[in-house]
Amino acid sequence: MNFPAELKYSKDHEWVKTIDETTALVGITDFAQSELGDLVFINLPQEGDEVTAGESFCDVESVKAVSDVMSPVTGVIEEVNAVLEDEPQLLNEDPYGAWIAKIKDISAFGELMAADEYEAFVQK
Repeated sequence: MNFPAELKYSKDHEWVKTIDETTALVGITDFAQSELGDLVFINLPQEGDEVTAGESFCDVESVKAVSDVMSPVTGVIEEVNAVLEDEPQLLNEDPYGAWIAKIKDISAFGELMAADEYEAFVQK
């Protein structure tokens, strides 16, 4: 299991890579993709959508189930990773490279953990 130190993590198993004080990339963690199984579809948010920390902003479908992806921040979708529409398996293959959304105008961060805290959290 991989826990890159430069990222922050939510209890809902999303990661946040801060670009600047009000912009970040968001995706699902290695732990999340391993628990979900092979991803076959992603329902991406729309650019311009407002998102709220702790609330669903998209969903992913695996061979097992459909799962909500919770936003770890409050802000506005600036860009989505449209490649995932045709290749959702990239979330399994490279969970930290296959970001889901770039969020701008971030006004609040949810409760986020450092890599070591998140690693301890998932091992419980």
